[in-house]
Amino acid sequence: MTIAERWLLPDGIEEILPPQAARIEALRRALLDEYRAWGYDLLQPPSAEYLESLLTGVGHDLDLLTFKITDQRSGRLMGLSADRTQQVARMDAHSIPKRGVARYCYCGEVLHTKATHLLSSRSPMQIGAELYGYSGLDSEVEIVSLMLSSLQTAGLQHITVDLGHVGIYRALVAETALTAIEQAELYSLLRRRALPELRHWLARVDMAASHKAIFLRLPDMAGSIADLDLWIEEFAQAPKAVLSALQILRAIALAIVPAFPEVRIHFDLAELRDYSYHTGLVFSAFVPGFGQPVARGGRYDHTGEVFGRSRPATGFSSDLKILAALAVSDWSETPGILAPATHDAALAAAIRALRAKGERVIQLFNEQPEVDELGCDRVLVLDNGQWNVQLISQNGQL
Repeated sequence: MTIAERWLLPDGIEEILPPQAARIEALRRALLDEYRAWGYDLLQPPSAEYLESLLTGVGHDLDLLTFKITDQRSGRLMGLSADRTQQVARMDAHSIPKRGVARYCYCGEVLHTKATHLLSSRSPMQIGAELYGYSGLDSEVEIVSLMLSSLQTAGLQHITVDLGHVGIYRALVAETALTAIEQAELYSLLRRRALPELRHWLARVDMAASHKAIFLRLPDMAGSIADLDLWIEEFAQAPKAVLSALQILRAIALAIVPAFPEVRIHFDLAELRDYSYHTGLVFSAFVPGFGQPVARGGRYDHTGEVFGRSRPATGFSSDLKILAALAVSDWSETPGILAPATHDAALAAAIRALRAKGERVIQLFNEQPEVDELGCDRVLVLDNGQWNVQLISQNGQL
């Protein structure tokens, strides 16, 4: 093995260097503080669990993203967490059995077997919030609003929110006689927007012509609230569940617009998710210059059913690394204060006092030449028996 091979990282696994690491940590603290202000309690799910706990009730895509390992103590298969939602559902069901509304938030690195898209990492730092125990529209408005507030706190601008509802697809499919395999094929084609393949598939499947026309039309149903009003008229004779889903989308948009007038609302009736646990509203946030969602979420009622406690649930998550990289802000590491290499008791007291105030104080070592690399703009100087802070001039002199 060459020296280069010893330090190369696996594809999609990256290290975070200064000052970006400090930038990410500052954003993590700001977002978790915001979630706390909204009443969300911080959780720390484990990095690995038994596969039965991690993957029961989730889709095939999440299974493929999960690293599997063998527990040397029990011999059972475990998985490294690739998504926190299922873990939070287990914790809500057994570790924190609240009977009423529960609000949770979390932040931690997860691991994927492969990148989910060209711009993603295989070790994203997932941050998110989830609300359990309430099925009403207000919970969805709160979660979408918290996501938008989070993105604004992160410094993102020109945000667009995509709103969809998987209940539309499910209600339309329920009107057909498709087998489970055929339903999975249709779901995959719509999710991938594979329109030519969708046409060929519908041409050979046994389905009423009116239903085929609807499924061909669905991917084109993307637009503004004015378009949504037209679709409500178009689906006047559709199943009640379809009209109910459309009305939910409209109500959520009307609730969000006054609080976030600068955010663009967009609807997409064919928005379907990789993970099959979503049951209602699905939403994604986009910003210019980044071709993938910067945050996404939705409703996933009954996720906790496999743990013996089915509860309404909705939430969102994002990759903190991506948020920090996209943030438009003037954040930078705070310059520090140099302290000379001496063991003077008064100097030590002055350093402790400055650090207690949140100042960054770096004490030099004897014969340390690399002062310019320390990022300091001030220095502690002994003046009339007192250690005082003075500015360092541009040429490095007091």
